[in-house]
Amino acid sequence: MQKLIILGAGESGVGAAILGKEKGYDVFVSDASAIKASFQKELQAATIEFESGQHTMPRILAADLIIKSPGIPEKTALMKAIREAGIKVISEIEFAGYYSKAKHICITGSNGKTTTSLWCYHILKNAGLSVGLAGNVGQSFAKQVAQENYDYYVLELSSFQLDDMFDFKADIAILTNITPDHLDRYHYELQNYVNAKFRILQNQTAADFFIFNADDPIIAAQLKTTQTAAQLRPFSMQQTIEEGGYATTEQLNININKQQLTMSIHELALKGKHNTQNALAAGIAARLVEIRTELVRESLEDFVNVEHRMEFVAKVNGIEFINDSKATNINAAWFALESMEKPTVWIVGGVDKGNDYSELFDLVSQKVKAIICLGVDNQKIIEAFQDKVAHIVEAKSATEAVAYGYRLAEKDETVLLSPACASFDLFESYEDRGQQFKQAVRML
Repeated sequence: MQKLIILGAGESGVGAAILGKEKGYDVFVSDASAIKASFQKELQAATIEFESGQHTMPRILAADLIIKSPGIPEKTALMKAIREAGIKVISEIEFAGYYSKAKHICITGSNGKTTTSLWCYHILKNAGLSVGLAGNVGQSFAKQVAQENYDYYVLELSSFQLDDMFDFKADIAILTNITPDHLDRYHYELQNYVNAKFRILQNQTAADFFIFNADDPIIAAQLKTTQTAAQLRPFSMQQTIEEGGYATTEQLNININKQQLTMSIHELALKGKHNTQNALAAGIAARLVEIRTELVRESLEDFVNVEHRMEFVAKVNGIEFINDSKATNINAAWFALESMEKPTVWIVGGVDKGNDYSELFDLVSQKVKAIICLGVDNQKIIEAFQDKVAHIVEAKSATEAVAYGYRLAEKDETVLLSPACASFDLFESYEDRGQQFKQAVRML
């Protein structure tokens, strides 16, 4: 019996363990952190052995196959020992792919991948297709492969997941954009990160499709040196596209299989340029699986976005509070600031992933009246913006940040939480940060 070791007992790890057990592996789950009680219960119910708060190295190094959590960096002593031992390491997505006969619509990119994934899923579900949602959103892909029998999966994939995928194939691959992100995990080399994102194309055949942002200069440059058998279906906000999609200032157009879908941009469920791009990508994918244009149009109109992404929280004495805690990189914060139409008090900060704040200088000068730093070490942010805004203050909790926001903003102005950083210095996750922010707003 093959020994399968799973590192990390979160959603993906537990799902992989359940599938591994079902497929006859000898499964052992190991997590250096404390495993959540709900996940421990699931493992116990499936009679899967696990350890919590430690890694037993001899047991791990006796593995035939290792599935690792995307959050474990290669530079850890654990991963170095595993690599030296020459044990095969894959992601949960790769493992589930071995046993999935469904069609896979896979979405990656620095920004917009969650919204695009949820929008795709929404359209397919509205059309009555048998569809699962997995990867970075929804439930574990492996668990769904073990317990469900869907015809389609919409999979949101991070670069970390793609790094450990080798034989997996996307039937439809979507690349929303590429901007510098997670460079700490890629030796601060942008090209390494670009290569990771382009792994979404691996194993694609002439029967498969690649949907991509034709306006993105990094994608355009990489495509010149990339060979793929897949059929290209670009989308653009700058040029007319014959086979794919494009948008003008007023209209969205999708052309697939000689059928055209057109609709007013003002009818889209989500506003802002980046959401028009997300709608184009999701709409093209839906048309490629032959969902009727009418149904696609309806689903582009009635979609409701994810929590913590440009989420209106409340208006208190004329001051609007917006929760964009999911903005964990510079580009996501750029989109948020770009869509601000009133003077803004910006809450920013957390764990910096090699951010270059100069990209935000123009927007901050135009739109931001004050900055609240919400992090343990805010020096880099203060130095970047001290000559761009009149006020910069530091907060050590969501409550303190919201109190400052309420004091610094006036009627008909906005307080925006869009941190451009990871959350792990003061919070458990971006969700925890967003929840605490919303709670603090409601207490005003």
